[in-house]
Amino acid sequence: MAPVIFAAQKSKNITTQILHTGQHLELAEEMFRHFKLEPDFDLAVMQPNQTLFQLTSRISEGIGEIVSRNEYDMVFVQGDTTSAFLGALSGFYQKIPVAHIEAGLRTQDRYSPFPEEINRRLVTPLASLHFAPTERAKQMLLNEGTPDQNIFVTGNTVIDALNWSLQRKLTAPKEFSNIFATDERLLLITTHRRENFGEPHRQVFSALLELVEKFNDIRILFPIHPNPKVRDEAASLLNNHPRIHLTAPLSYQVFIMAMQRSYLILSDSGGVQEEAPSLNKPVLVLRESTERPEGLETGALRLVGTSKEKIIASASELLCDHASYERMAKAINPYGDGRAGERIIAAATAFLS
Repeated sequence: MAPVIFAAQKSKNITTQILHTGQHLELAEEMFRHFKLEPDFDLAVMQPNQTLFQLTSRISEGIGEIVSRNEYDMVFVQGDTTSAFLGALSGFYQKIPVAHIEAGLRTQDRYSPFPEEINRRLVTPLASLHFAPTERAKQMLLNEGTPDQNIFVTGNTVIDALNWSLQRKLTAPKEFSNIFATDERLLLITTHRRENFGEPHRQVFSALLELVEKFNDIRILFPIHPNPKVRDEAASLLNNHPRIHLTAPLSYQVFIMAMQRSYLILSDSGGVQEEAPSLNKPVLVLRESTERPEGLETGALRLVGTSKEKIIASASELLCDHASYERMAKAINPYGDGRAGERIIAAATAFLS
């Protein structure tokens, strides 16, 4: 969202307000510092071990109170989170036009990713403007009956944010200097999706153990998501290997440096699927399906799921076969040119004029 806010701030006719739900507090605070932004509202919804029902209720009530006591011309929501769906629903309840950034992504599997696939589908009928990152995403929206004149192909704002960040001086904390300086090939791992909890994660972690034993010249960096269901399982299986580094979630700046330094990335993150091709880093996608098939088509991504055997086979191929690796590393990034924020604000301004 930062590139959209930056583009809005350049206009004398636009006032922006940022609502932060309060989820992943430390991660969010670092992002606000990095982009030199401050939230106007913080719902502070997080509580230990809360259910999706409880989270949905708290976010809905919090957003509802704010949109009902302030006059807004448009509500912007981004992506496929529960917060995005509830933000769109709150705008609809107040009859405020809703703009959906990163619209039109689909896996066609309602439970993968869960609950994100349904969240983004529910935003679509509530939104007045749909900012699709790619032509494929636009076609998905057209197939569902969304009016063509309300869809704008903009690229993804995550590429704007990455380009903005790469222009800044990035400095790694001392605790990462040895990891980033090593001659060993670095594998960067991220996994956090709900559908991967339990046995799928155990398969992934077992594959990592076998890979680090099979290849003496690799080192693994695994920033663990704060969810206890990810953190505890990863720690119990991986914590004792000298070439596997389990860390707290990385700041955005350090994560960019980790991607730059990495040889190969294994991830179930949607954002990573878009960012890594800009840095010429192959990604093995730890999911059974992806709403970002453009990266599969260009060859920048490979869908491996959570099967231990498939992860080991694909990673081993890229670690052993230089030609195969180069094909993925040099694939075109289909997710934007870094000007999505400008296009979004131009379209929103025209809509409101």
